[in-house]
Amino acid sequence: MTSDLLVEQGGTVILSETTESIGAEHILARRAINRKVRSKILEIVKRTEMRALHLGLDIGRANPAPGNYAGGITTLEEKSLGCITKAGTSKIMEVLEYAESPTQKGLVLMDTPGHDAESVTGLIAGGTQVIAFTTGRGNPMGSPIAPVIKIATNSHVFTRMRENIDINAGEIITGRKTVQEIGDKIFREVIRVASGKLTQSEILGHREFAINRIGPSF
Repeated sequence: MTSDLLVEQGGTVILSETTESIGAEHILARRAINRKVRSKILEIVKRTEMRALHLGLDIGRANPAPGNYAGGITTLEEKSLGCITKAGTSKIMEVLEYAESPTQKGLVLMDTPGHDAESVTGLIAGGTQVIAFTTGRGNPMGSPIAPVIKIATNSHVFTRMRENIDINAGEIITGRKTVQEIGDKIFREVIRVASGKLTQSEILGHREFAINRIGPSF
């Protein structure tokens, strides 16, 4: 897994999108380095759920999104299990607020919304230098600040949007590659991009940007 390889090399990996941990937060909590981090993981998920309730929203109806259902996702918990798998198996060292910079090396969590552009902006504001962005439906998003590596989770999306995608992880499903082989491929791509290689989103000029906020603007 790419996350584990980066952590083994002394890097920092940030898992974001708290809404996509709902229903699987107890699994993340078991991987916390200490009780403080464990409590914080549970806190940010509960906070996200309560914020939605206070705004009169039903997370269970908004997430998974219609596109997720069309792609085969059946429940929020199922989607969350897929999301947290991206973080590998390392211990979770700390939990960050939105746009906060890590103080620990290794795997950390950042409390961001599930909205892609808002989440990526928070990661970059916190110091993230390369974004690894998985997409199962074909989101072409990039960023004006940091390179975004687009990873297709199925070969159909990769074939249909070849000019937008950097890596086809769908080869795992077809049996052409193993999880370990694709993880190593993504790891090497992160290093190449960090060394100056342009991503497809950069080549195409995708520069999406959004900042998370709650409440009206005046």
